[in-house]
Amino acid sequence: MAASAQRRGSAEDNATRNGSTVDAAEVARFDAIAKTWWDPKGPMAVLHKFNPVRLAFIRDLACERFGRDPKTMRALEGLSLVDIGCGGGVLCEPLARLGARVTGLDPAPTNIAVAGAHAQSSGLAIDYRQQTIESLVAEGGRYDIVLAMEVVEHVADVEAFVGACCAAVKPGGLLVMATLNRTLKSYALAIVGAEYVLRWLPRGTHDWEKFVTPKELGDAIERGGLELGDSTGVVYNPFTDRWSAARDMDVNYMLAAHRPG
Repeated sequence: MAASAQRRGSAEDNATRNGSTVDAAEVARFDAIAKTWWDPKGPMAVLHKFNPVRLAFIRDLACERFGRDPKTMRALEGLSLVDIGCGGGVLCEPLARLGARVTGLDPAPTNIAVAGAHAQSSGLAIDYRQQTIESLVAEGGRYDIVLAMEVVEHVADVEAFVGACCAAVKPGGLLVMATLNRTLKSYALAIVGAEYVLRWLPRGTHDWEKFVTPKELGDAIERGGLELGDSTGVVYNPFTDRWSAARDMDVNYMLAAHRPG
């Protein structure tokens, strides 16, 4: 653990100097497997199964906040949305099909190339950028919906990253974040189980010491000027091979917040 803390401290120092919360080692790790994003049986298979739960949570919260009908095909029509750490665009594409004007950010160049090519082949207009949220905010980027899904556990400076995410939310806008709780249960399931036993993810995908508790994340969001809203856990049922929303937030969870406006 001491070695891990030393690595984390070094990454945070570099982030402070560079004005970015990007962890270069994390970017390199995901860039190396970027071409597998759209393979439902590859390293991202779990994400494909997990995606419908994320999408439903985001859609329903956005419809409630902006007075839309979640049952309509274009429920998010015209709303501006940024997906931070978009990877290969697995979440961006269904959100674009719901009518949102989607911007996808990722610091890994191969991720952006894969995402752009897949969107083009799917006939979707998504603005993919190899850019950080900090630089986008510095340019004045503000959105109705800001997403940071399974990203915060990979950044070098959680407080600074969350602050930048909050700054990107328009008055009246919505922030949704998803991550992993730092519990013994998450170590057993998300590290030992997912990476070493079931091999759902490449070994080393996650560092348990970088997991963030709901209270830590919620406090950082409130310091960013937003008001906390709904939250949910996400659990896996091995008998049905399905993920679903649940009250159990011991491992995977999602938090929502909004900026008063």
